[in-house]
Amino acid sequence: MKNKKKLTILVSSTVHGIEELLERIYTLLTNEDYEVWMSHKGTLPVFSKHSAYENCIQAVEKCDLFLGIITTNYGSGIQENGLSITHNELLKAIEINKPRWLLSHDHVVYARKLLEDLGFKGKNGRKKLALKNDASSLEDMRVLDMYEEAALKHKDANQAKGNWVQKFISNMDALLFTSAQFSRSQEVETFIKENFSDIEQIRARTSIKKGGKA
Repeated sequence: MKNKKKLTILVSSTVHGIEELLERIYTLLTNEDYEVWMSHKGTLPVFSKHSAYENCIQAVEKCDLFLGIITTNYGSGIQENGLSITHNELLKAIEINKPRWLLSHDHVVYARKLLEDLGFKGKNGRKKLALKNDASSLEDMRVLDMYEEAALKHKDANQAKGNWVQKFISNMDALLFTSAQFSRSQEVETFIKENFSDIEQIRARTSIKKGGKA
């Protein structure tokens, strides 16, 4: 009997400051028999003809599941659109409606709400603001944009789907959410089939055409 192909999970995040959390998430998911694509562990599929950015975007397109982690660090690899690689990964996952689960650190959620209460609502409202070079609360204001995009704040709350973003304070919070969502791989696969059509169709629809760029 043929071995069943493992579901692949792309863990999308910056690395600085959450190395221990990423290690534990990787162990948790591999123990649940997923194939985990994580740049921190060197398990992301990499092709020499592609740039780092292209490899990351291709991973978003080809993975079965997307787990995004938003922290106070914005990340490197700023692209022509002015956004980091991690930010672009999130936007691509939303664009192609990849089955996705999102975590956001409490400091991001709190900072956004505080600025909103002070009258700086949304991306446009925050344009008037600039962080000091030595700011320690947030590395970049664009982490707030990431949270709003992940939560689909631009859509009507009653119509938005896939807008759950789980707040976490400690590593234990993040691990509890990850375990609860992915510890039942059979249920996850059934959920995908019922809500996102056949897994092979997802792969075919979102994979890059042969010879094309990521």
